[in-house]
Amino acid sequence: MSAAIRTTRLGTALAAVSLTVLGVSGTVAVPASAAPQERPAAAAAASVDYATWQADVKAVIDQARPYVEQRTAGAGGARQAIVLDIDNTSLETHFHLFPPTPAVAPVLDLARYANDRGVAIFFVTARPDLLEVVTKSNLTSVGYPVAGLYQRSLLDLFGSAAEFKTAKRAEIEAKGYAIIANIGNNTTDLVGGHAERTFKLPDYDGELS
Repeated sequence: MSAAIRTTRLGTALAAVSLTVLGVSGTVAVPASAAPQERPAAAAAASVDYATWQADVKAVIDQARPYVEQRTAGAGGARQAIVLDIDNTSLETHFHLFPPTPAVAPVLDLARYANDRGVAIFFVTARPDLLEVVTKSNLTSVGYPVAGLYQRSLLDLFGSAAEFKTAKRAEIEAKGYAIIANIGNNTTDLVGGHAERTFKLPDYDGELS
């Protein structure tokens, strides 16, 4: 899996302020079948089919949901957390160029379900922290509960995204949380430990990086 930094489509939306959103490539997730549905207009030029992507995401979240239900049922007052990546995990940035970017519906549903059961939802992203206000506003406007948002500083941009994300999960644990699930669409979102379970969403060889 390549760790090269890739420029995401969200950068186009923020060109007016000369900011670049950074991402990374990953590996292929297990596909799932789904009935055809209309693709958003912004997806017209995309080589990844929107309906297939949504079905593949739902297949993974359908595995995560019963686990979260079981894990939260036995929490016993413990502080629990879920960590989410943002681009093409929490938000549909590959298919929508301009913010506010819609939520990835199955992920939003899981996040809200878990939060209703007392789980804190944290976001750890390779985006630069210059975009913190835009990012947090987007997440909250589409309905995500945000217990914390971690983005890369200028110095972090020169290091490994995987190491950055691992370190931030360790910080969350140091605050007394048990990270019951870590969800992302790139391998760099998930490696490094500091989570009880990981759930890999599709990225189609980096097409949705």
